[in-house]
Amino acid sequence: MTQPGKVLYIIVCAAGPAAHVGRLVTLAQDDGWTVQLIATPPALGFIDVPTLEKQTGRPVRSQYRKQHEPRSPRADAIIVAPATYNTINKFAQGIADTYALGVLSEAPGLGIPVVILPFVNTALANRTAFLHSVEILRAEGIHILLGPGKFAPHAPGAGGDRIDAYPWQRALSELAELSS
Repeated sequence: MTQPGKVLYIIVCAAGPAAHVGRLVTLAQDDGWTVQLIATPPALGFIDVPTLEKQTGRPVRSQYRKQHEPRSPRADAIIVAPATYNTINKFAQGIADTYALGVLSEAPGLGIPVVILPFVNTALANRTAFLHSVEILRAEGIHILLGPGKFAPHAPGAGGDRIDAYPWQRALSELAELSS
């Protein structure tokens, strides 16, 4: 199901849908991707690491590797899902204080396509800082699936009602559109 040279990094953040990131892994593997899962440190509390490592056949990364540890294969594309307010803002500002953000910070300079599927509420999504971050990232060629026809923010306190409707497939479809 996987092809050498077709490596997808999935960066998972600490938001409600994170517990179901295995759905995106399955969809990606069905599309022929080799998946390397990277979790922000807070996301580790949301995901089932042993199950995801078994599913991908690779360790879930959340920290920089030690010198004696093997490197992850180079990414051909990156999906950030679910992407949080915090991660989107830090990425836009060039903050690389975690392994996940370090990977993201290098991606535009390396020509690696990045698709971001946010999971934020309207109170956060309407803040000037967030809107500015989205604008900055889009100007750098980052694909943020937010807005009409993509994925709308949820009302504050209503995120739990939107977890099952989280559009994992939309992120993969966006990658496919970038390749065509």
